Amino acid sequence: MIYIITPVFNRKDFTKNYLSALSRQTSKNFKIIIVDDGSSDGTSEMIEEEFPEVLLLKEKGDLWWAEATNIGIKRAISLGAKYVMTLNDDTLPFPDFIEKMNYWLERKPSALLGALAVDNATGNALFAGEILNWNNEISEFALDKVDKEFRNGIHEINIFPGRGFLIPTSVFEDIGFYDSRNFPQTMADLDFSIRATNFGYKTYCNYDAKIKIFHEESGGMKLLNEKSWKNYYEHLFGMKGGANLRWFTIFVFKNAPKRHLFQYWFKGMVRRVGGYLLQWLRGK
Repeated sequence: MIYIITPVFNRKDFTKNYLSALSRQTSKNFKIIIVDDGSSDGTSEMIEEEFPEVLLLKEKGDLWWAEATNIGIKRAISLGAKYVMTLNDDTLPFPDFIEKMNYWLERKPSALLGALAVDNATGNALFAGEILNWNNEISEFALDKVDKEFRNGIHEINIFPGRGFLIPTSVFEDIGFYDSRNFPQTMADLDFSIRATNFGYKTYCNYDAKIKIFHEESGGMKLLNEKSWKNYYEHLFGMKGGANLRWFTIFVFKNAPKRHLFQYWFKGMVRRVGGYLLQWLRGK
């Protein structure tokens, strides 16, 4: 049995469509835990009325993604969960999503499995995790390294976000939960996957288990797409900033081998500070 953990906040329509997609799964071998962090748009009321099978946890509104997810995971473990999946409400799982996850779960019961993200509008594959190589101080998108004819089955990676990530609960016993103190919003999931890899767990992207995503709807993408000095600042320092310099620095000093620490940190800082400006100058 997989327990799906999803934090939500004031996105009632997204949450409804997401839960409707899960209700149409070909496999029913899962339970859903929604952590509503103080929504004021009727999200909780909608869930209670239309999806009574969902375990709804109501919080006060002072959490971000990482701690809200931790709360859901801890409840799942208290209920006896052996596997949890972190999944966002701005996704639409394919009807056979759980079925395809279970297929590889049976064959790799100790591994962490990520879902292949495809664009909701075009159906094109967008993201399949990353491969971070400390030796050359770069992180590569795994999708770029797999030809289209081989985009099936599982492929090993070492970084994956919380968007469709299946995790054995033994991992939490070994390495702890998401680091909500240092990474309340972004990078908590990346830090977690690297810690799991460093401990010895294998991580794969399951190309057979697909979710549709609304690529342009994330807070980080909006900051990138709507260029302004205010958004540039938020991009580098804000809670939803995909290039948050403080969190990136903590991530590197927590996880990088000492011999590669400074080089990886320096290159990453240059890309984060300069990348936004370069795109802006090019009119992107």
